[in-house]
This record gives sequence, structure tokens and C-alpha cells, in this order.
Amino acid sequence: MKEKHWIIREDYDLETVEKLAASLGVDKIIATLLVERGVTTFEEARRFFRPSLDQIHDPFLMKGMKEAIARINEAIERQERIMVYGDYDVDGTSAVALVYSYLKELDRNIDFYVPDREREGYGISSQGIDYARETGVKLIIALDCGIKAMEQVDYAKQFGIDFIIGDHHLPGDEVPQAVAVLDPKQVDCPYPYKELSGCGIGFKIVEAHLEQRLGVRLCDLPEQLDEQRRQRQEELKLRLLKYLDLVAVSIASDIVPIMGENRVLAYFGLRVLNTRPRVGIEAILKYGHVDKRRPEQVDPAADTEEKTKTGYFEKELTITDLVFLVGPRINAAGRIRSAFDSVRLMLTDDPTIARRLAEDINSYNLERKELDTSATEEAKRRIDQDPFYRGRQSLVLYDPGWHRGVVGIVASRIVEAYYKPTIVFTRGSDDLITGSARSAGEFDVHLALEKCADLLEHFGGHKSAAGVSLRQENMRAFVDRFEQLARENLGEEEAVPEVEIDAELGFSQITPKFLRILKQFAPFGPENNVPVFVTRELVDTGNARVVGLKHLKINAIPIAERSQPYPAIAFQFGECISRIRRERFDLCYSLEENYWRGRTEVQLNVKDIKFVE
Repeated sequence: MKEKHWIIREDYDLETVEKLAASLGVDKIIATLLVERGVTTFEEARRFFRPSLDQIHDPFLMKGMKEAIARINEAIERQERIMVYGDYDVDGTSAVALVYSYLKELDRNIDFYVPDREREGYGISSQGIDYARETGVKLIIALDCGIKAMEQVDYAKQFGIDFIIGDHHLPGDEVPQAVAVLDPKQVDCPYPYKELSGCGIGFKIVEAHLEQRLGVRLCDLPEQLDEQRRQRQEELKLRLLKYLDLVAVSIASDIVPIMGENRVLAYFGLRVLNTRPRVGIEAILKYGHVDKRRPEQVDPAADTEEKTKTGYFEKELTITDLVFLVGPRINAAGRIRSAFDSVRLMLTDDPTIARRLAEDINSYNLERKELDTSATEEAKRRIDQDPFYRGRQSLVLYDPGWHRGVVGIVASRIVEAYYKPTIVFTRGSDDLITGSARSAGEFDVHLALEKCADLLEHFGGHKSAAGVSLRQENMRAFVDRFEQLARENLGEEEAVPEVEIDAELGFSQITPKFLRILKQFAPFGPENNVPVFVTRELVDTGNARVVGLKHLKINAIPIAERSQPYPAIAFQFGECISRIRRERFDLCYSLEENYWRGRTEVQLNVKDIKFVE
């Protein structure tokens, strides 16, 4: 197992921590965790621990929003046919389901479209525009794609088709000549939050349109409204709430930051999922062995502590559940068959249809697992056996036989194993080679692709992940330049995986109050990761064992501290069993609730082990 470098965070001011701890009445570790997340005052802590829908930003601050809403209204008034177009991954399909379901309530003359990964590839395709032309579409609302679709938007104009682009990927120097381009990452966009998911952009469109219809905004202060407008604001909140489950799924699956506005959206989205899940999500969760607690549903808008604790499922769904149970299955339809099935699943209210679609999608996911496992094993074999890869700081692999739907997953697996920027290519459409890039450490993969733009046909994404296509004759030059950029950025020495630790923690500090407050840091995700602690000088109580062939189960207790032992699970650490039984060790871990057969216990989820010499 590759040795990891432990880094204890010290990017905070001790005086700020002490003041915050005193004002909140919490210990310094909790205050440290808050300050590390940019929360430094009592009021900021109140907003952090008590998310509210009025904390999200005015959608009309987004560049192009007024024009987008005006064009949608015009299309509805003229009874023009509208098409909602989205990418084939979770973010894109959830965005399509959200905007389509909202507009369907206003106008029956609406359609949706998701490109075929194999035949059309990523983004807006000429085939999709041709379908729109053939079906009489006059307005296309593109979500989670389109920010670089200059040619496609111009092509659509030839047939009198307008575009609204709603994307969250990094724009180039130019943007399409659409009716409106909604992307907070545009340099001249004043929208204060830049990290919305593609589905989040779709939600802001719906929010803006609904605010205009009801004549009230979420950001209006209730005390400044008369009774009638206060009631309309409450109606606005309730009507928007039902879409936030889809936004939460997209936030979790697209790995966007879960701070600021995204954290508020994810918080309420999880509440909806845990109290009133849509039929399709409930159907797919059964394949993740998540079952209902009872048949009645509770109000997701309830604010009382009693009701917010009441869940629809036996265990409370978290962002992690969405990442591992929901996201991969929804993604699998677009990877293996058709992403239309994913949209239909998220739209249906019919339990019978939902069960059938969920069964199909689960089978696609099983097929996807087989494909990505075989491709990953072959990729690792090449890296380990081919001298070409020795000493390289980047890994670029190509196989025309690998399925296009799994190259992103394979790239992520390679980064996990070798901790190097990785691109995995396969045969694409139009005689191109297409692939997915993944970053390692602080390497900006999108910036690296920008510096290779003259060798590429298409690319797009963000710092940690991107899609890319090029012609066969440019492959060698691209591999060489990408490697040069990796060496310039990472240096000559082999990169070492790092574990970032929030604080040192003694077992005696793990009190019920500490755990209760720690739980309120959720929902967790990028920029608000589950806190990681280190406890030193531990031994096993004698019950260490290997479970699941390669995972290590420990019962750890400090040598020099009077404390109860804590169970710990260390995934992929089974090879350490003999040393754990006889040596002292330090544990780097997060605290979690382990739910098993109706019982919940606190356990340590081990990130790394270091043995004490």
C-alpha cells in the first residue's frame, strides 16, 4: 500500500478560534473546524448550522437571466415548441428532469433530448438540433453543456431555433451567440456564487421564473412584506422545495463544493429525499438496500426538531449515499444504453414504471461495473509492465476497445492507484480519439489542456476533471506536451498521496455533545469534507480481524488515556493484520455512525495507519 504524507492543517488564526469557541460555547476543536471552513463569527456560525432558503442568491443577479426568462415567456405565449437539452450524466439528466417537469406544468408543447454518448458524444450535437428542427422546436434550453457550442448555436439559427445556454463549465474566450448564456463562471457575470452544478443552474432558471410569476422573491425580507406577499413567499418556498432532491443528487454526483449556496441547496434536497422522495429515486434506492421505515410521508418543510429527525428510510440518506448508491446507477444508463431512461425515471409518478426503469438501470450499472473493472485491470497491467510509463509524472492510455462510458471511471481508478494526472482514451465518433482526464493533487488538468489546445479538437471541464478529443496523428505530440506540463507543475520526484488532517483528537474528547455538533456540519463534500482526526499511541484490544477478504476491523484504545475503546474499519488495510495485533499505531480517521441491523454505533473510518517504532 502506497505510503501517505500526513498534513495537519494550520491555516487558521488561533485567536479567532478562541474567540469563536467562547462566543458559541463549544470546545476549541469544533471552533477550529469552523474557522478552517471560513466560519469565523457567531452570525456566520448561525447561518452555517441553520441553513435557510432565504440564504440563496437572487437568480436575476446571473448574467443573462432576464433575457432567458423573457424568451421562455415569449415561447409559452406564442405556443412555440420548447426542448430541454442536457448532458447524459447525472448532472445533465437531473437538470433536464427538473426544468422539463416545471415547464410541463405551464406548457404541454415541450420535449426533452439527451445525446447518445456513442453516436453524438458530449455536448450539443448537430443530430440533436436536427431532431429539434424536425419536431418543430423553436427554443432549446441547454443545461450542463453548451458553453463552447458556438458552431452548433449558429447552425440552429439557420432553422429559426433559439438557444438558452445554462452551463457551469469554464467558458473559453468567446461564448455562443445565444439568446442568453447563463454561466456564473463568465468573467463579467456578477452572480456571487460560482460553483453551482448544471442542475443548480436549471434550478435558478425555475426559481427566477416562479418568482416572476408569484411577484415575490426568496431574498425579500418577510418583515418588509405584507401578509399576502408573505403567503406567496411561503408558497414559493414550498413549490421550489420539491425540485431540490434533484439538485442534491447533482451536487453530490458532480463533486462540486458543498459550501455557500450549494450547501443550502444540498441540505434541503437531502431533507426532501429523507421525507418525501420521488418515486424514481425511491425505486433505485432499493437496489442499494435502502428500505422505507414506514409508509406515511412527513412534511419536508417542517422546522420542528421532532419532524426533521423523522425519516422516511431506515437510515438517514447522506451525500455519500447519493454518491455511491444513486449517482452511479443514474449515470449507468447514459454510459451503457440511453440516458433517456434516467430522465424518465426521475420524471415518473407511476411506481410500476419506476420499478421497471430502476431494474433496467440497475442492470446497466452491473454491466458498467464489469466493463470498468476489466478496463482498469488492463490499464494497470500496461502501466506496471510497459517501460514507457516508468518514471513518468502523467499517465495517458489509449485502447480503441474500451467502452466510452467507463473511461472517466477508469481514469479516476488510475489516479487512486498511482496518484498522477491521468487521461484514458478510446475510439470516439467522427474518427476522433476521445477520453476523460482526471487530476492529482493541485495539478490543474483544464489549464494543461488549454496549453495543448492546438493539438485538440474539443475539450472542456474544470480543474480536477475534463473531457477531451483529438485526432490520431496528434496523439504522440499531445502525450509529450502533457507530460512536460505535469513535470513543470509537479516536479521530477514521484508524487506522494496526502491526507489532510483537521485536528488531533483524544478519545476522551469524543463526547455526546461533540458528536451532536459534528453531525450538524453535514452535508459534507468538497470544501466541507468530513473532518479528519488523528489519535496517537493506540493498540488493538485483541479483536482485530480481516473482513471481506481485504478490510481490517479494529477495536482501538489509547495506551496513555483513560477512554473507552472505539471500533474502527480500515478499508483495503487487511494486509496490516499481523502488525496491528502486536504493535502500537497512530490512526488517521473520520467519525461516522455505522448502521447495522437496526443498531447505530459510532465507529472510526480509517484513512491511514502509521505504526509507532
